[in-house]
Amino acid sequence: TAHIQRARQSHRERFGAEPRGMWPAEGSISTETLEVLAAEGCRWTASGEGVLVNSLKLIHEVKPERIRYLYRPYRLEKGADGLNCFFRDDRLSDLIGFEYSRWHGKDAALNFIEQIEAIARQAPDDERPVVSIILDGENAWEYYPYNGFYFLDKLYAHLEAHPDIHTTTYSDYLKPGAPRHGSAQVHSLPGIVAGSWVYGNFSTWIGSPDKNRAWDLLCVAKQSFDMVISSGRLSRQEQEAAEKQLCSCESSDWFWWFGDYNPSQSVASFDRLFRHNLTELYRLLKLPPPQNLSEPISHGSGHPEAGGAMRRASE
Repeated sequence: TAHIQRARQSHRERFGAEPRGMWPAEGSISTETLEVLAAEGCRWTASGEGVLVNSLKLIHEVKPERIRYLYRPYRLEKGADGLNCFFRDDRLSDLIGFEYSRWHGKDAALNFIEQIEAIARQAPDDERPVVSIILDGENAWEYYPYNGFYFLDKLYAHLEAHPDIHTTTYSDYLKPGAPRHGSAQVHSLPGIVAGSWVYGNFSTWIGSPDKNRAWDLLCVAKQSFDMVISSGRLSRQEQEAAEKQLCSCESSDWFWWFGDYNPSQSVASFDRLFRHNLTELYRLLKLPPPQNLSEPISHGSGHPEAGGAMRRASE
């Protein structure tokens, strides 16, 4: 909850208005996450196709054709009142993130448009599909010629001129009175099977020995934080500084990079920074840092696709 509140405050300070929706790192959600987002005033969130498929298995023994479940908003049957959940097309998102960088920009743009047109042709007659394309906004373009200029220029030109494809944001789509004739009907889910759009689970952040060790170090630090805060020994200013530092220690990126499948240089940098942040937290709490924070957590040795900064929806 604190992270969501800080994010909304940061958005308000920088853009003059609170965001109407957000998604956690790589669409990492659960039923409880949706309930917290709704309680904090969010009207929409988003995750990956794999999360939706796993969640639909709660009510369907056999998965229907993806055209009949993917391109529409969902709400929980109970709880998370007013929160709409969208699920990205993993295949199309990964085409932009990993494949189109090797294509000629014009060809990639035309292929993408053809994919959208095919979805529209297959859609039920009474629905206008909502096709969600979500990927790392900062990471893909360095692998494209000229940072994706040719692809993006052609893509947006085609989208703007297309008579049947209409780009929008989730906020505009959900506005009362918005022109959404024939739009996708909101469907319900009994719950969310926790996961992200990376493999449909949380394995890129937790589960391996190195990642688990990092979580253990964070948990011990959090216990120390709770003990010191409850003791009242810190001034208000000191407490705020410690809270801000704890938030930095809780960033999902630390755990993303731990593991032997990542490049050794990247792992070493994130390992060192993570342990430095935890050490700084103990300093702000006026406690001696544990000795094991001087020991490396993980040693990388891999050569993952896109340098490890992005992960496909499926392994």
